[in-house]
Amino acid sequence: MKRRVKNLLFFFCLLAAVAHGYAESAFTYDMIKDIAIGSVALGVFASPFFVNNEPEQAPSALDKTTVNAFDRSLMFPYNKPLDLTSDFGVYGLLALPALSLAGNFTDKEALLTYSVMYAEAVLLTFGTKELLKNAIIRFRPYTYAGGVPAGLEDDYYNSFPSGSTSLAFLSAGFLSATFSAEHPASPLNAPVVAGAYALAVGVAACRIFSGSHFLTDVLAGAAIGSLYGWAIPLLHKKQRTENNVFIAIAGRGVVVSIRF
Repeated sequence: MKRRVKNLLFFFCLLAAVAHGYAESAFTYDMIKDIAIGSVALGVFASPFFVNNEPEQAPSALDKTTVNAFDRSLMFPYNKPLDLTSDFGVYGLLALPALSLAGNFTDKEALLTYSVMYAEAVLLTFGTKELLKNAIIRFRPYTYAGGVPAGLEDDYYNSFPSGSTSLAFLSAGFLSATFSAEHPASPLNAPVVAGAYALAVGVAACRIFSGSHFLTDVLAGAAIGSLYGWAIPLLHKKQRTENNVFIAIAGRGVVVSIRF
């Protein structure tokens, strides 16, 4: 018990040190570039409203052997507790990228930049996964194990891709890309990245074991979320155009610091 308390205290001391040592944000927004990215993001977000592919009727009986061998090995009946667990997990993960702003919440420019970046990433991720869901009819795994559960009559054919997984990996990727850039020398880098992806994998696993998705559904969702989670911060990362040289006299010597 004492060891756990010490580990927790150590973690929060490190977090405080990171926050105290926070400097200028590594990311910035650009009006022209973000109008272009934002327009694309809004277009992708709106596109699913114009695509609606639905089955004529709910399947009465489906043959599991018609599913490809790769997905067939991980097919389960519906499990509502795991389904709800994955939903709550996504909600928690969507808030995690705020950790990258630790110690800099009062910087209005940084807040604006992060708000713009995250909005673009979320709109692109949500729009992409919804467009694919609306365009592709794929019955969820639980329909092969006894039909459609009550209350899910409007969602049983939207298996591909996994939306919850895409949002979970979006958050994990966005946090990993921004935290490592803001705190390159922080000892928390590895734990933060590993923890974020562990939670995202946990969400993906719940989607499979709840009978809501096939393995290929969550892999596609993970790819979509990771793409936007890493690409959007990369497009907003500041480019250093000159070196910063700092010279100071310390005691009997001279300290020279060069920042590239």
